[in-house]
Amino acid sequence: MPQHSPFHDGRLLVVAFEGWNDAGEAASGLARRIVDALDLDELREIDGEQYVDYQFNRPNVGSDDDGARGIQWPRIVLHGPGAAGRPVIGATGSEAARDVFVLVGPEPSRTWRAFCAEVIDLADVYAIDAVVFVGAMLADVPHTRPISVFVSSENASVRQAFDVDKSSYEGPTGILGVLSDTMDKAGLTTLSLWASVPHYVHNAPSPKATLSLLDKIEELTDVTVPRGTLLDDATQWEEGIDALAADDEDMASYIGQLEQARDTVDSPEASGDAIAQEFEQYLRRRERKDGPGQAGEGPWRPPQPPQ
Repeated sequence: MPQHSPFHDGRLLVVAFEGWNDAGEAASGLARRIVDALDLDELREIDGEQYVDYQFNRPNVGSDDDGARGIQWPRIVLHGPGAAGRPVIGATGSEAARDVFVLVGPEPSRTWRAFCAEVIDLADVYAIDAVVFVGAMLADVPHTRPISVFVSSENASVRQAFDVDKSSYEGPTGILGVLSDTMDKAGLTTLSLWASVPHYVHNAPSPKATLSLLDKIEELTDVTVPRGTLLDDATQWEEGIDALAADDEDMASYIGQLEQARDTVDSPEASGDAIAQEFEQYLRRRERKDGPGQAGEGPWRPPQPPQ
């Protein structure tokens, strides 16, 4: 990591949204863990009436700590240090006057251009130096292997400094892609992190993916967030899927195929031809089982996030 960069010593904004960008609740889980661990305050709430579809993100009715019933509305909130600021413990263990902000909430459903303009204004008000977008996508990856995190930037100097890639994805995008493009064009320095979550466990939160995102954001920004129970939660998540697979022969076989493909890619002796051949065989097996068009076409390439 560069010794001096806006991601290392500037005012940092972490952005994550629930919904399409948040497989296994990994990204929003990370954002809220940062808020709790750093004891960040609520600074601004973006008016959900303008951006949130309440038929899609419905409010909840419930009781508060005093027993009073009321409506809890979906909220998009910017969190950050209070007026006096609070020191953050860096990876070196020394205290630094480091300001970390977090924007988290449901993915807005409409008027995205106006939403992006409002977020740009907030970044200006709080003098944000660098932005990290955090997302998670469903992918053909095994739960038994480390969760991969794809890191990219549209900024050439950032790519060179961190030795990361420029995304080559083309297709439908979510609010992270739109907001990232808006911020890049506004001159803000950005990075995007995307975790690959096993698609066969998409209905459950994935603490292992949250942990991988946390490890990566710490590596890139030097902001340390206590893990708490996250390590134990990730272990229990993996063991729970193992137990399900033990009772499902088809699921166990499919996971084994994913493991073999992943290990082939990760092996030191792996060549491009060997990787392509292995995944072409895998795709043919998928096509025989699922029918044409279900497994994709062409040789395998690392999954690209929808940004």
